[in-house]
Parts: sequence; C-alpha cells; structure tokens
Amino acid sequence: VQLQASGGGLVQAGGSLRLSCAASGRTDSMYVVDWFRRAPKKERVFVASIAWRGGNTSYQDSVKGRFTISRDMAKNTVYLQMNSLKPEDTAIYYCAAADPDMWSRGLFDSWGQGTQVTVSS
Repeated sequence: VQLQASGGGLVQAGGSLRLSCAASGRTDSMYVVDWFRRAPKKERVFVASIAWRGGNTSYQDSVKGRFTISRDMAKNTVYLQMNSLKPEDTAIYYCAAADPDMWSRGLFDSWGQGTQVTVSS
C-alpha cells in the first residue's frame, strides 16, 4: 500500500484543518489506518486510529473532542478533521497503515510522507 498525506498548512489558534491520506495499491489488505505526529524535537506519537472496514476509532487524549478521524472507502482515503487547533498541535503529521499481521505485532507496513501543520498563537 502506498500512502499520500496532504492538507497541512499554517492556521491560527482556534482554526481548523482537514488532513487527507490517500491510499493506493493493495488497499484491500489494510486493517487499520492511523495518524501520528512529530513535534519539533520530540518523538513521534499516536494521534488517532480507524479500523478500515469496521470504522471503529480511537484518539490520543489530548485531541479527543477536537479531532475526528474518518474514512471514505470508495476513495480509499482517510481524513483527520482538526478543529480548535492549538499551538501545541504544531507538528509533522503522518498517516500509516497496517495489515492484520503487522497490526497484531504493533507494526505498520506503510507510511505516508508527512504533512506539516503549524498553528500560530
């Protein structure tokens, strides 16, 4: 599976952005698609997850109620709607996909290239 992340940009605090993660290739093998982020000088951390077929979602506590992950199976795309953005949300955002085997081992076999989100105060 190949992933292409897009939609980042510069936004003021309180604003919104929608990130997209377009998948191609063996999309039928996808089990979950997650969003991660890496802030400057920090490690990459989990943001949100969606089960590709079932649609179940989960979130990092700091984004609950502000971010929404969704998918459009017809377009093979996963979205991350980010509202009420804060300066601490500034990071490079990555999407990643895993098939069932990789997911069971806590691994991802496909990563997007990352998209920069900058939130100004």
